[in-house]
Amino acid sequence: MNILIVEDESRIAKRIERMTRDIFGDTLHSLKCTNTLHDALRFIENNPLDLVLLDLNLNGDSGFDLLTTVVSESFHTIIISAYKDQAITAFEYGVLDFVPKPFNRDRLEQALNRINTKEKATTNTIKFLAVKKRNKVQLISTEDVLYIKGAGVYTELFLKNGKKELHDKSLEKLEQLLSSSFERVHKSYLVKVSEIKGIIVESGSKYITELKNGTRIPIGRTKYKAIKAKWF
Repeated sequence: MNILIVEDESRIAKRIERMTRDIFGDTLHSLKCTNTLHDALRFIENNPLDLVLLDLNLNGDSGFDLLTTVVSESFHTIIISAYKDQAITAFEYGVLDFVPKPFNRDRLEQALNRINTKEKATTNTIKFLAVKKRNKVQLISTEDVLYIKGAGVYTELFLKNGKKELHDKSLEKLEQLLSSSFERVHKSYLVKVSEIKGIIVESGSKYITELKNGTRIPIGRTKYKAIKAKWF
């Protein structure tokens, strides 16, 4: 596990670091602390990461300036902040969890354990998926996404307008964030539930999800019964 802590209060940063080291133990490969947006961005650009723990107030700078960039990356982001009124907005941008200050070890451990247990995000209010295009970050509304296909360590977002966008997060990470608004119908596909028209059974026990626009997506044999029982 490679983790970056972005926190401007040294006392809190040391507390988060101590707890994080204790919680992850031998599975922690590297842990870096920084207290400015500039240093955080530079570190993110040059180092592999699995998780960023981010404060929203950094010496007067807004952590959202960093958040809109990092949510397009392959790693997860957890917010640790006293600004509880910003939690909904943070989830809309695609963070895995929001830990309000003051916090105790149990609450931080609950958030960190989501990384290993693949537990889904605590809310399904995510409104945007951030993708990198021409060295810029573009926010794609989840309302515009029909389905998502795994492409190795990346994913492909298929949109209502017929376009396709590449996202740096894996299918497993996006499944955690998107919660119940998308259904994992196949090892390689997430489908927006509201776009599902029905299920087609073909010869040879092949199962197909038909979307409202006519797109057909395979259903994994191990998932067919659960999907049929849940949605039909």
